[in-house]
Amino acid sequence: MNVRRKLSRVGVAGLLLLAGDAIAQEDRAAVIERLADEVFANSTLTREQRIAELEWFAEAAEPFRGMAINTVAEGLTTHTWERDVLTPAFLELTGIEVTHNIIGEGDVVQNMQTQMQSGRNIYDAYINDSDSIGTHIRYGSTINLSDAMANEWKELTLPSLDLEDFIGIQYTTGPDGSLYQLPDQQFANLYWFRYDWFQREDFQQQFRDLYGYELGVPTNWTAYQDIAEFFSEHIGEIDGQKVYGHMDYGRRDPSLGWRFHDSWLSMAGMGSPGVPFGNPVDDWGIRVDEDSHPVGASVSRGGATNSPASVFAVTKMVEWLRDFAPPEAQGMTFGEAGPVPAQGNVAQQMFWYTAFTADMVSPDVAVTDDQGNPKWRMAPSPTGPYWEEGMKVGYQDVGAWTFFDSTPEDRRSAAWLFAQFSVSKTVSLEKLMAGLTPIRRSDIFSEQMTEMAPKLGGLVEFYRSPNEAKWTPTGTNVPDYPRMAPLWWQNLAPAVNGDISAQEALDNLAADLDNIMARLARAKVFATYEPILNEPKDPEQWLSQPGSPKAKLDDEMPQGTTVPYDQMMEDWMSAGTRE
Repeated sequence: MNVRRKLSRVGVAGLLLLAGDAIAQEDRAAVIERLADEVFANSTLTREQRIAELEWFAEAAEPFRGMAINTVAEGLTTHTWERDVLTPAFLELTGIEVTHNIIGEGDVVQNMQTQMQSGRNIYDAYINDSDSIGTHIRYGSTINLSDAMANEWKELTLPSLDLEDFIGIQYTTGPDGSLYQLPDQQFANLYWFRYDWFQREDFQQQFRDLYGYELGVPTNWTAYQDIAEFFSEHIGEIDGQKVYGHMDYGRRDPSLGWRFHDSWLSMAGMGSPGVPFGNPVDDWGIRVDEDSHPVGASVSRGGATNSPASVFAVTKMVEWLRDFAPPEAQGMTFGEAGPVPAQGNVAQQMFWYTAFTADMVSPDVAVTDDQGNPKWRMAPSPTGPYWEEGMKVGYQDVGAWTFFDSTPEDRRSAAWLFAQFSVSKTVSLEKLMAGLTPIRRSDIFSEQMTEMAPKLGGLVEFYRSPNEAKWTPTGTNVPDYPRMAPLWWQNLAPAVNGDISAQEALDNLAADLDNIMARLARAKVFATYEPILNEPKDPEQWLSQPGSPKAKLDDEMPQGTTVPYDQMMEDWMSAGTRE
């Protein structure tokens, strides 16, 4: 409606209001153009398409203009960028003031759990790891996004949201086919190594003489151990600096749990084939029946948490930390250990989160050259002796927008708009370039990422490869992530410290997982997919059957095998891409 027609309807009394409205529209147009041209210049959309998306947000937000809402996320570079760049842009665009709180990951989970249990609104939206998808599908308090987008949010859902463009949407989808979380960022857990050291001919010859095969990217755990020993004990020092063949962390802390339940056992081959989560036994060792009811974690119930493959995995973690990592690593947490490889004295790390990539590319760190080119590379993590084709290879974190029915509808709707803004095609490529945590296929294959690829040590190639789909988060078998995740570090810390054996620690963990699932089932807290535990029986009856849990292998450390990094990259590219 033009201003003249509008004036004829409201009369002279509305003149000042309409004049103000016209000015506001002009200001909005200027804001949109500035955002499209300056703040979000890097995008897979054309300028006209960016302007159209921004105009849609401005119009859709009209009923909520003047509101102030609170969202929350953990302390990643990506989320800090959202706080510092996106919230002021969104305020200018929509008039909605978003306080994007950055707190610890454990605090995010704790607040989420409190809100789910109490029904008291703490935050209007959470960026919560998709590891909690099993929780969200069961409690009935998480907003089913598929239903909401078809009903209450039908007019508030961005027409160009393009869910099929998200590379992690399968991880936030329940067994019922409904979407429960909207991916906001994701990063994988890969193998990291000093490419420059591995390319040295003197090191290659020395390794060949000692171990009888080539120094390269390890494809099994034996090779990883050989390389760790080689750099720690046989090389020992490079350019006057003590070097180590391995890096990890072992402090009794909640982050120690991430070290294990982020697919460490499945990397050894503990679970069942099946991507993304392993079926019927997942990467926690929890078995489900054909209707997605958890039936047990202990081998005696058909689970694999305390199976021989799990014992092997934990034993190797403890041995490598003790024998090949810097001594101070034993007392470090995840956050303290993460930056250590950038200091230049670590040869490789099997369990390295690509979220640290942004901290590895500065020219002033020891692992880049004077032009900022990486001396390191990332590659697939080696698999253990129990691993078989068709299984997931490693872990991928997917932080995703999550909403609860305890949030007032208007605040929830305003937060839904901000969530979509943060992942829109107008915004997502700029966010990827800032935090290096991709969510959209279109961004991964953009010209900007092609240009950045040489400085990112294989990150872009990994995400363009079809192999990326083998790195997946915790799945739907875990019925209550907030309650069950702490059991890992509490039970496994004594094994890491050497107080008890890996078998004892895992027996305790499996029993605790079963006990909490039994209590949750008795309490009838779940709306669906509740645990129905198998009765215990002799573990040998399960171990003698095909599949997971798997019987102990006679040889858990077969001959080491490696592949040249450059050959591996050629193989990736020849295998096609996800595009």
